[in-house]
Formats: sequence, structure tokens, C-alpha cells
Amino acid sequence: MNAVTPSSTKLDLQGLINAIAQSDADDSLNNPLKPEQWDILTAYLQPCTLAAGQLLFNQGASDRTLYMVESGSLSVHYEDEKGRLRMAIVAPGTVVGEGAFFSHRPRSATVQAAAPSKLWALTALRFTELSNRQPALALSLAMAAGAVLSKRLGNRRRRVAST
Repeated sequence: MNAVTPSSTKLDLQGLINAIAQSDADDSLNNPLKPEQWDILTAYLQPCTLAAGQLLFNQGASDRTLYMVESGSLSVHYEDEKGRLRMAIVAPGTVVGEGAFFSHRPRSATVQAAAPSKLWALTALRFTELSNRQPALALSLAMAAGAVLSKRLGNRRRRVAST
């Protein structure tokens, strides 16, 4: 489904950090980390690139990976019980997948790239490892992702973006 790009070199998160700093979206991720914390976090993230139209995940999938959006845009959509399609666009500087990440429930919507996109994936397993080794860093990141979830749930039109 998603295209995780393995890398043997030190990853550079500067593009993601810049996207977060420059985002003016209501549901943007506030930069919760200091530069040295971003350096530590690189060991727990995997880069993920998507071509336009490529699926990141489907509604109902049981994956709990949290994705931070560096570039591009993602289309989030689902069909409700009455067959109506609802959609939101997720821009750089925020996260996607936070709903399942926190709830341990299946994905609530389908997410695909609306444009070529670069994301950073944090799996539930790697987050657990981060929590054990760097609890303050994990807490800061979880609180920032939780704030995005809260903003989306508080905005009726943005709720569909909580995946």
C-alpha cells in the first residue's frame, strides 16, 4: 500500500520541520520538539513517498502508523452509512493517521495522495520503543498529535481528516 523507502544514511527531517513551521492550516502540527529531539526522532521514523493517486491506507485497515506530512497533499475520504462521500485535504505540516494511532481502532477513512507527497511514518511499535527510551520526547510528540486530533474533531468539516 504505502511506499516506505529504506535508507542506510542519516535521515534529514529539515523539510518536515520547515513544513511544520510554515503551515498556517487550522489543524497544523505545532512544533513540539527542540532541534536535538528531532535528531533523536530520526532513528524512529521512516520516509514514505507517494505518487499522485497512490493510496496510503484504506478505510477499515487495522494499521496504527502515524504519518507526518512534509510535502504534497493528501485526500481523505470515506463513505458514510447513507452512501455519501465526505472529503478533506491534508496539507504539509500536519499529521494523518492520528485517529487509529490513539484509538487502536481500524482506519476511519481512506487516504491517498492528491499530489506527489513525502511523509514520515512512525509505526506503533517504533512509538512504543521511543516511549521506553525517550519518554519526554514521546510525550511531546503524542501531545502534539493529540492536539491535531482535538482540533479536527472540534471542527465538523475537518472531522473526516481524523483517520
